[in-house]
Amino acid sequence: MSNTPEHPAPAERPWPLGPNPGGEVVLDARSLRGLAHPLRVKLLGLLRSDGPATVTRLAECAGVSTASASYHVRQLAAYGFAEPDPRPAGRERWWRAAHQTTRLHTEDFADVESAALAGAYLQSVADYYAEQTRAAVAEMHLLPTDWREASSTSDFALRLTSDQLSSLVADLFEVIGRYHRDDPDAAGEDPETAPVVLQLQAFPRPGALTGPPPGRPSADRPAAQSDPPSVQASPHRPE
Repeated sequence: MSNTPEHPAPAERPWPLGPNPGGEVVLDARSLRGLAHPLRVKLLGLLRSDGPATVTRLAECAGVSTASASYHVRQLAAYGFAEPDPRPAGRERWWRAAHQTTRLHTEDFADVESAALAGAYLQSVADYYAEQTRAAVAEMHLLPTDWREASSTSDFALRLTSDQLSSLVADLFEVIGRYHRDDPDAAGEDPETAPVVLQLQAFPRPGALTGPPPGRPSADRPAAQSDPPSVQASPHRPE
């Protein structure tokens, strides 16, 4: 864009947690083909969050066979998302993420085929986020009280313009940027810290702009008895 708005548009938003030493990859049609798979999204997420790992370790964490993990890690490497870790070679090769973040510009995928591929990738990302949330809820009762009370699973119903939504997301990115990003190599430096997952999703309510699927009420006329209410964990803090 020739003119930068006061609040950057999604394609211009910087990585919110300050300098990104791990680098960033912007998806194009070719690289998207290498990532639009649920297991590859998960394996890449593990390499980014937990640091270098062997295929055996990745298979254990992902709950898949070693053969399956090996194939998909090599596909990630073929498309430039993963690379061999330059540590002393043992019986098994170690792999690491080639970048720390991925950026997708949806406007770059306007034709039917590439739009479908982008949709498949975003669905894989959504599934991965949902899996993380389910796992966190399942172990919530095992957490120390202070961590349990500090955690939150909340959603908020708002009515905004597209510009307001863009501004809101930019503001949230700015807040997130005040905190240190998680670095697997820094684990253990402060015994009071722990890796924290903060998911940010902001979008028009499904059906509000595109029309509801057949048999589903519109966003303006929700079925109060059938639609689940917003969930806000205790304590919820809309800060």
